[in-house]
Amino acid sequence: MKEYKIHRNIRKQALLFGLPLSFFALQLVSVIASLLVIIFSFGLGVLVGTLLWNIGLFLVLNQLNSYPERFQLQKVFPKFISNKQSSQLHYERN
Repeated sequence: MKEYKIHRNIRKQALLFGLPLSFFALQLVSVIASLLVIIFSFGLGVLVGTLLWNIGLFLVLNQLNSYPERFQLQKVFPKFISNKQSSQLHYERN
């Protein structure tokens, strides 16, 4: 009888070839553009260059996916939490 693994990570992000959908779409666009470049300007240097470009892009995107906190520019949590409505208007006089 065939056994099925229980899918516990249902809320995890969908991955294609180990990349999230947005990174996979970027990789796919790069591959298609590389194929167009190879077709219209065929040469050994172009072939090797586009191959190295796509491999490098895949490795960079995998690293970005593995460590997303590297490029986080903002703090995750605010310094304080309040229910008071924040307003830039100052009613008091100096």
